[in-house]
Amino acid sequence: MVQRPLGNHHDGPDTLLVTSDTTQTEQVAADTDNTQGNGTADLRELIARTRVVLWDFDGPICRLFAGHSAEDVADGLVEWLEGRGLHHLLTESERESLDPHVVLRAVDRLRPGSDLVAELEERLTQEELRAASSAMPTAWADPLIRTWTALGLRLAITTNNSPRVVAKYLTGRGLASCFTPHVYGRTQELQLLKPHPHCLHRALRATGSAPDTALMIGDTPSDFLAAREAGVPFLGYARNERKEKLLRDAGATSVVNSLETVLRVVRERP
Repeated sequence: MVQRPLGNHHDGPDTLLVTSDTTQTEQVAADTDNTQGNGTADLRELIARTRVVLWDFDGPICRLFAGHSAEDVADGLVEWLEGRGLHHLLTESERESLDPHVVLRAVDRLRPGSDLVAELEERLTQEELRAASSAMPTAWADPLIRTWTALGLRLAITTNNSPRVVAKYLTGRGLASCFTPHVYGRTQELQLLKPHPHCLHRALRATGSAPDTALMIGDTPSDFLAAREAGVPFLGYARNERKEKLLRDAGATSVVNSLETVLRVVRERP
């Protein structure tokens, strides 16, 4: 066992476990085995018919802003706009948002395709790139990705984050080959971010997959809504009760609190 302290941006105990059969650092007892509202049998059926897995990035694969506050990034974007006399582009609720994507979308709605939006998007990308260096891997994500790859399933990333950020993180974890070239992230067409199903459609077309042979793993209502619109079965990952409630309130019925649950079912596959 290798033990070392963590920072303050995580859930669970400050102990990490590195096992000999994975390349991922795992949190000890960070997650619980909970398939409430779904059941292991239903999860087995869901996974058994899956041929391609569409992963959201920030959440199911890692906590991108574990060591680099998303709230600070959102505040920084707001301050940058205010410094240029453009505070009127945001409503009060948008200025107080903790989500940098809310700020970006708000400006794009009023100035679509503008140099202002392009510069704001690049500033967000640079913040995401910095965050990728301190991102915390989601427990059990790495071995699940490697196991599905070994079984011959195709994997893709469908995210609202920059594809440059995804590439940096996956390369650092030695996982890039599990997804390349199927990384579908934020483009300059910000109106096509999830919950729009655009990135899912791109992944399905590129892999030559029918929606009902795919499975999306996401942790937000926008992930669920995008999957529903695309006709793709959805598996929610909820690292805490608040996340689970948001997913279930949106309509998600298959939700797990730990990817270990999924990994066990995948490994049981004949």
